[in-house]
Amino acid sequence: MRTYRADESAVTTPYDLDDEIEATTGELELEDRNALRRVAGLSTELTDVTEVEYRQLRLERVVLVGVWTDGSVTDAENSLTELAALAETAGSQVLEGLIQRRGRPDPATYIGRGKVGSLGDVVLSSGADTVICDGELSPSQLRNLEQQVKVKVIDRTALILDIFAQHAKSKEGKAQVELAQLEYLLPRLRGWGETLSRQSGGSARGGGAGGGVGLRGPGETKLETDRRRIRTRIARLRRDIKGMRTVRQTKRARRSRNEVPAVAIAGYTNAGKSSLLNRLTGAGVLVEDALFATLDPTTRRAYASDGRVYTLSDTVGFVRHLPHQIVEAFRSTLEEVADADLVVHVVDGAHPDPEEQVRAVREVLAEVGADRLPELLVVNKTDAADEETLLRLKREWPDAVFVSAHANRGIDELRSVIESRLPRPAVEVRAVLPYDRGDLVARVHRRGEVLGTSHLPEGTLLHVRVDEALAAELEPFSADGSR
Repeated sequence: MRTYRADESAVTTPYDLDDEIEATTGELELEDRNALRRVAGLSTELTDVTEVEYRQLRLERVVLVGVWTDGSVTDAENSLTELAALAETAGSQVLEGLIQRRGRPDPATYIGRGKVGSLGDVVLSSGADTVICDGELSPSQLRNLEQQVKVKVIDRTALILDIFAQHAKSKEGKAQVELAQLEYLLPRLRGWGETLSRQSGGSARGGGAGGGVGLRGPGETKLETDRRRIRTRIARLRRDIKGMRTVRQTKRARRSRNEVPAVAIAGYTNAGKSSLLNRLTGAGVLVEDALFATLDPTTRRAYASDGRVYTLSDTVGFVRHLPHQIVEAFRSTLEEVADADLVVHVVDGAHPDPEEQVRAVREVLAEVGADRLPELLVVNKTDAADEETLLRLKREWPDAVFVSAHANRGIDELRSVIESRLPRPAVEVRAVLPYDRGDLVARVHRRGEVLGTSHLPEGTLLHVRVDEALAAELEPFSADGSR
């Protein structure tokens, strides 16, 4: 088995036959397939003793483990680095990061059964109390791995759900996260503690767990009771979220009636979407260098240079392998993107693999039906990216806008490009509005595109593009082309 450390060369240990069972000879490099490869630079251990002692009281100490099935070793290490960032966001202290090369995850223990003992040794030597796997594990994989490494095991999905639970602030956000957590938990109740198989009924006499009069008999197991309660709670949450969805749809319908163009800011988590919204609108929303800092969507009004009003919405960030429970629970929120006239897709230009970010975001957008909308690619954090990366991205995405929300670079250009991509009103009108109809003039400026204006003795002559409803209101004041 080959192990990589940050400060030492490769160490070869006896080779395990267990992991050879499922892959054809020669399908993968033999040495790679039988190694837990240590990923350097993931440890977040602190050097100050007092601070370490303080954090140990609050934080879980975790070992990360991933299975590298395809792609390059850089792809596998980037995925585990992202998992480390997720773990830190959840409040954990990362001690080790390990990856194993395999054709596919082991159906019983995720990593090869011959490597579970090696993982257990790493857990024991590092003093970890949790193992986080870089994938979604089945209930049996969780149970088997937990029994063999003797510490708590969670997967990537549970970790992301935990972060969402910490960051949700609004009533809708909290309900959506709870629904996603319960749907994830329901099939995994079996095996999460032996007490779940105990019966809650029984005789009222003796030292048994009796329930008293009316509750004698075999009763139902605690597992069955918990499942029933979870299903009841899921049904109630779905009803509540459906009601909140109706309110959101009503607001969107009102904006549609007024023909207000909608722009949605979407992108990978921590790509700088909230910072961009603040620069474009002065919204003042929370900006934090953390994953999933924004869960509750924020919509702000913005003005084009010609006076037209449009809305900008900040949405929840995406991540590779975003749990389907999250996509389903946040579907009503993500529909803000699907109903937009333009999607501003923000990419972190300083990320090690921005192309993978774009692919992951587009995958989620396709799930909510937003993949057919006009898309404006915006590469953010150009102040932190190296020139070689920026040149590569400019060749790959020639129509993208390159900005830095932090350094306030390229924002005016971005605003101009957004304005040029906004849908234009359909009807061109020339009308003379009396000077006592200032309300109608203001509405034309707010909802339409003013092509020309002049002042006549009888009123204001406007040459404008407006929506059909406003064109009907202007019809009584129509002017011919000679005026």
